[in-house]
Amino acid sequence: MTSDVKEWDDETPQAAPAKSSMKLPARPGTAGSEAPADEPAPAPEAAAEPTLFFGSVDEFVRERLRYTYSRRVGPQGPNRWAAEWWRYPEAISRLDALWRSWEALRLEPTFGMSVWWRDHADHHMRMLMSPEGPFADSRDSNGQGEPLPYTAPPQGMFVDVRQLPS
Repeated sequence: MTSDVKEWDDETPQAAPAKSSMKLPARPGTAGSEAPADEPAPAPEAAAEPTLFFGSVDEFVRERLRYTYSRRVGPQGPNRWAAEWWRYPEAISRLDALWRSWEALRLEPTFGMSVWWRDHADHHMRMLMSPEGPFADSRDSNGQGEPLPYTAPPQGMFVDVRQLPS
């Protein structure tokens, strides 16, 4: 039986590997990982800390979520929502988690928003809007294509964390 695979031949001329003037640093903890005495160690680059887009869960719900997670809600349909969502501890906790996960995943340039929708928004909103969820007794409603109902929380309930001293 013959093979079409060509056997490696030590006498076959090979192109010399391209030489690079860039020297890769040794991995930490291995021999040679210390910088040579004549070369200063590179200064670590300080990564700029990302800033929040929204300063509070209220701002996130008011300015983004109620427009982008558009569902028809009402006491007779399959979806419930309360304009005064901030009166429900479960809603505050879930919406805060949605806001914080959105803030982190918006910075991931490839699949961040897809992951946010799939793993966070759809999950938590399904729980919140369920006829058995925290808004089960809500009478608030909206029309097709309208944002989710919204009533501003009491002044000072949600502070803008961007304004807090660090």
